[in-house]
Amino acid sequence: MKLPSKRHLAKKLLISQTTVERAYDQLLAEGYILSKPRSGLFADYDESFLIHPDSKTAELPVQDVNVITNEIIDFHYGHVDSSFFPLSAWRKSVVASLDKYSEKLCRPGDVLGEIELRTLITEYLYQSRGVNCDPNQIIIGASTSYLLQMLCHILNTSLKVGFEEPGYPRSREIFELNRKEIIPLPLDSEGLRMDAVKKNIPDLIYVTPSHQYPLGRIMTINRRLELLKWAADNHSFIIEDDYDGEFRYSGQPIPSLQALDKENRVIYLGSFSKSFLPTLRISYMILPQSLLKKATEVTSLFKQTVSSNNQYALAEFIQNGEWQKHLNRMRKLYRKKRKIILEAVRSELGDKVKIHGENSGPRMLIDVYLELSEQELIQKAENHGVRVYPVSDSYKKGYEFKTISLGFSGVSEEEIKRGIYLLSKSWGLR
Repeated sequence: MKLPSKRHLAKKLLISQTTVERAYDQLLAEGYILSKPRSGLFADYDESFLIHPDSKTAELPVQDVNVITNEIIDFHYGHVDSSFFPLSAWRKSVVASLDKYSEKLCRPGDVLGEIELRTLITEYLYQSRGVNCDPNQIIIGASTSYLLQMLCHILNTSLKVGFEEPGYPRSREIFELNRKEIIPLPLDSEGLRMDAVKKNIPDLIYVTPSHQYPLGRIMTINRRLELLKWAADNHSFIIEDDYDGEFRYSGQPIPSLQALDKENRVIYLGSFSKSFLPTLRISYMILPQSLLKKATEVTSLFKQTVSSNNQYALAEFIQNGEWQKHLNRMRKLYRKKRKIILEAVRSELGDKVKIHGENSGPRMLIDVYLELSEQELIQKAENHGVRVYPVSDSYKKGYEFKTISLGFSGVSEEEIKRGIYLLSKSWGLR
């Protein structure tokens, strides 16, 4: 079909000829019409190729915005209490970083992460955790999962990975996704059992020595030294995931495994998700010198996954002292919340539960001694407006106990008391 001229259509529709010309140019660019010299413009597509969805299936249900849902008290481990987030200080750091680094923001960032942030992380970790490294050993990534994915490309493809049993399920699944052989390594009161390590001889061992996930145990100094010696003798690497090492309720944070490593066998992982803001998505990995060449090749392919804006803002936040102030406030807050939840659990749940893992981090575990399955315990709590989480998914093999995880970082003090009361009620203890 021939289309009307630009002048004729503009006059008919009472619009500018420029508007018609732009519309025709767009249709030409997308291939809907074609221009024939000395003939004009013609439609040039077959509408039978268009997809015409069934009118019944195309209709989507409209959600009633007036429906009020019941509030859930969520004891999720990864949440942050928004009322204590230093929004004003963070906003100032964001604005200051835009002024300070405006020129750098207009070009691609460093594939390892911005050097300003990596340098400050190096200084902070040395002072707080005893970690010894150079800024060029640090890789910044959008999450610990992403960094583990990258590590799988850096290391040998046929790895045998020794993994704590129980251990962090998401990290285990990343290795499985990359077709690594997972070897469950049991624990005892001192940490990872070395008899299982020596029997299986893994190429890589994943541990959480400062606050074992999910049990909360601390690996003893003797076990740490034994593990490091074994790794050096067998040319194996150790991944130290220090996911919430900043938070302890007695004494100072435990020195890192990396700080004791003299043979460069430890790969150190850290994150700002638990200590600052989950949605910021900034984690970091410290590699031994022997892996840096291969790591640089891999990171060049992946590019940087964290916005330079956020990296510079966080660097500003750390440099002006707001980071340390925030940590001090959160340690004080979590210590207070821990006391409240311990008192509430002992008062409301009594001898029907056993508490453990409560000495570090914003989380605790309870073994439940009731004639209910783990799933039934969780569902009954949900029915009463309380969301709690299982521990069974941390085990690759069978699990004989019924253990519930209670994270208290994202709930208020009043919600903690109310939530534990409802938990007791939902489990028939009231």
